Amino acid sequence: MTAELIILALDESTTLQLLSRALRAVGYTTVIAHDRAGIEKIMQESHPALLLLGTSLKNEKGTVLVEDFLKKFPTLPIIFLATDTSAELIREALRAGVSAYLEPPLKTDEIIDAVKSSLLRAQHTGDWMRREVKRNTTSLEKRISELEVLLAVGRDIASSLDVDTVLNNVVSAAVKLTSAEEGSLLLLDEESNELYMRAGHNFEEGFINNFRLPVTDTLAGQVIETGEALSFNKDSLHKIKTAYLVQALIYVPLKIKDRIIGVLGVDNRKYQLPFSKRDTLLLSLLADYAAVAIDNASLYQASDMERSKFEAVLSNMDDALMIIDHQERIQLINEAMCSALNVQVPDVRDKVITDVITQGDILNLLRRKEEKSLRYHEVNLDDNRIFSAQYTPIQGVGAAITMQDISYLKELNRLKDDFVHTVSHDLRSPLTAVLGYTELLERVGSVNEQQAEFVHRIQESVKDITALIDDLLDLGRIEAGFDMHRESIHLDSILRYTLSNLESLYTNKKQVLEVEIAPTLPLMHGNPVRLRQMFDNLINNAIKYTPEGKIVSIKLHHEGSEIIFRIEDQGSGISPEDQPHIFEKFYRAKNAVSHESGSGLGLAIVKTIVESHQGRIWVQTKLGVGSVFTVVLPS
Repeated sequence: MTAELIILALDESTTLQLLSRALRAVGYTTVIAHDRAGIEKIMQESHPALLLLGTSLKNEKGTVLVEDFLKKFPTLPIIFLATDTSAELIREALRAGVSAYLEPPLKTDEIIDAVKSSLLRAQHTGDWMRREVKRNTTSLEKRISELEVLLAVGRDIASSLDVDTVLNNVVSAAVKLTSAEEGSLLLLDEESNELYMRAGHNFEEGFINNFRLPVTDTLAGQVIETGEALSFNKDSLHKIKTAYLVQALIYVPLKIKDRIIGVLGVDNRKYQLPFSKRDTLLLSLLADYAAVAIDNASLYQASDMERSKFEAVLSNMDDALMIIDHQERIQLINEAMCSALNVQVPDVRDKVITDVITQGDILNLLRRKEEKSLRYHEVNLDDNRIFSAQYTPIQGVGAAITMQDISYLKELNRLKDDFVHTVSHDLRSPLTAVLGYTELLERVGSVNEQQAEFVHRIQESVKDITALIDDLLDLGRIEAGFDMHRESIHLDSILRYTLSNLESLYTNKKQVLEVEIAPTLPLMHGNPVRLRQMFDNLINNAIKYTPEGKIVSIKLHHEGSEIIFRIEDQGSGISPEDQPHIFEKFYRAKNAVSHESGSGLGLAIVKTIVESHQGRIWVQTKLGVGSVFTVVLPS
């Protein structure tokens, strides 16, 4: 038996390859079409069984292609693979007449199930056409006309997301196609194990509203239990329920995958007009369309309800939140974000963010979203409020941007810095005096060995405190913008000078420094003292946290107009919970605190120096392996 041929027509190459492998694995043959002309050529030459079509193809809208191809090939099953969950896209696709609609995230088993279901419906249609042509060629024109009506009804049903409208259309179509007197659509109430009439044709409204039928010991219940169609054309009457007797009857199951949700039926009560096998087949085909339409409408209603709940939660969040799709169109935005950005929901919904948002910090976050160091970013608003913004990719949707107001925390931090700087200035003179007097102790008289040890400890402690004060004052000067001296410098010369000063540090630990410096580097405009301090802090840290006998790798090169410094250690790495905070003042990673001494200011100073030179810095790290710090500076 020849494997069924399936056309794959999507713009996304990765998805194409995955789909092709998955479908071939279960026995289908696939062929890829890149545009409208390619699909038409395959249709004319190979007669494929099914088309898998994406939201767009070579800038042509997918729903337009669906309508056009169904006009030319009305029996072709088309499965629509959406790239987002837009309600409008769902409506357009269903209105166009797709056989199945799948939305992200796409799963292989769901796609294969949809393919099998669509091919099964197509097979039903094809089998019916072949049987009818073979049986009576004179009725071919009539049968084709009926099929076109059936497909047209199917498209009408699929285009409505109102469940009541869908079900009434199903029953009306069933009565029309079979020339029946009455039609009914019964759905299963799983709690009571009874069938109720959700829609009826040519019944009184009161009869429809009060109709209940047990599954056990009833004709409709037999269809529910067996999953097989049922038809009667006998002289005697058949009892549906008390006072409901019919001359002829067809019941077919409504199936969603392997689950039977109800029964679609037609009957003749007054006249002994029999139903044919063709009527049963037509009703089965219509039931397949109806089941898909019911499932789609139910899914849409559930999705819409969940969306409403989600939007209610968003509206009451204290944090500002905005969700954008892969084209950076704003899909959801809560009141807190609207207030922060001074916009209104109707003005920005479904708009490209760069067209409606003017805050430079947010736009900068979007431009540099691939940089892991910028997943957290400060946003300064025009009203002087400061927010901490986070960019989080969401697979199959786009991304979420969340912002927290940290203005109060920033003010507290400023007050703390002012206090620390004031205390640092006030302590410097007394500490200098203490250090001076300890040096005079040995000159004014002899001291024993224990006293000398005490003096040495005092001197070392004072030096540590003085170094901390120097770091604090340096950080304050850089943050305040007092270090504005700039000159043209060779960054490679500064790096070599730093390495020579630290030679004893890494040789004492028997470490190997692998240094790679590009032979020609562009000049940069900067402060040589601060850049040497940046190198010193980063290299010192790498040596400090790398065990004895291990390797520290250093690379300095340029790409375009940027100079890139990269240093990799073989230390213990930084835990995920510590990574967002390592550039904060006085913050020390938990594993660093237990192994090495330090003030927690080194990386804060490095980050401040880098940013004062319009550069950026980030870290990539893995616990137990080590860390890589990357600095990018403009030349």
